[in-house]
Amino acid sequence: MVTTGAIVVAGASVEAHRADASASPAMAYAVDSATNSVTPVNLTTGKAMKRIRVGHVPQALVISSGTLYVANEASNSITPIDLATNRAGAPIVVGGAPTALALSPNGRTLLVANSAANTVTAISLPSGHVSATVPVGGHPQNIVVSDVENRAYVLDWSSKQITPIDLSTLKAGAPIATGSYPEAMALNPSGDALFVANFGSNSVTPIDTATDVAGPSIPVGQSPNAVAFTPNGRTAYVSNGDSDTVTPIDVASGQAQTPIRVGSSPVAVAVSANGATAYVVNAVSGTVTPIDTSTGATKRAISVGVYSYPLTVTMIHGSQIAEVVDPYSGQISPIDLTTNTARKPINLGDTTFPLEIAVAP
Repeated sequence: MVTTGAIVVAGASVEAHRADASASPAMAYAVDSATNSVTPVNLTTGKAMKRIRVGHVPQALVISSGTLYVANEASNSITPIDLATNRAGAPIVVGGAPTALALSPNGRTLLVANSAANTVTAISLPSGHVSATVPVGGHPQNIVVSDVENRAYVLDWSSKQITPIDLSTLKAGAPIATGSYPEAMALNPSGDALFVANFGSNSVTPIDTATDVAGPSIPVGQSPNAVAFTPNGRTAYVSNGDSDTVTPIDVASGQAQTPIRVGSSPVAVAVSANGATAYVVNAVSGTVTPIDTSTGATKRAISVGVYSYPLTVTMIHGSQIAEVVDPYSGQISPIDLTTNTARKPINLGDTTFPLEIAVAP
């Protein structure tokens, strides 16, 4: 369920993609589990292009060196797509129910979380050969990679743990205990701290990545499901799905601050590149709530459709646009970050169910 440079959440994701501001057109690729396809989208014109067929029930995607890799949950495979031609290559067989992807810091290894097999498959790039299968905990749902430590961290949803993997040896280390049903995780910008949102225990587990030791649990709101750090790393924002709030956490002290009221059922949060504003996606409200990070005050909620149920947001660096994905309406809603207003949505089709997007660098 998530992609390179991404903060990923089970059921929702927040992604940070680097894009060349001078590149034209900017291209995004939407994974669609309903039509078993990926839809290229020209973000400059706001037009969806011809779909690319992949495997059954695609869930996640990531881009590396001109190739898009798509995880097909029901096909137990990865589909590579050449972005120069938009043609799919031969599928790569992995473990059962692949649901999350990540790249090693050098871009030479693709990591695949297989939620039904309780493994991570390591694929050598660009050859596409499987180089290792690493056992992890129960129902791995997410992977993040630390450039600093050259380690991958795997969120094992049903085992209440994070499994670290040494990327130089592709061996798993001792699991790190978390709260119940960990739902999301994010690394701080310096890469020395990993925060894990525990949906079942209403808490965040901070982990020191230098030692892989968990610190004291931080209480937050009900059903935390997403985490995002400010660019300076001083504050983490945690969305609480059943409290309709966001909890700011002072990273240095590990103390939760006063929760901020947002819309109904917040599912994702991201912070602007300048650190001035946090954006919270409210699924049931069909809105995005901007928060002034200097004061904690909310601004007017941004509507992203009449019958919308947004689940993910992509902050595109090098531009002043965020892309909000709504699976239920089959559309992507661009948000102008300079005015905090929604632009005309990009319709992907009435029968589609887009889950997330990747943006070509």
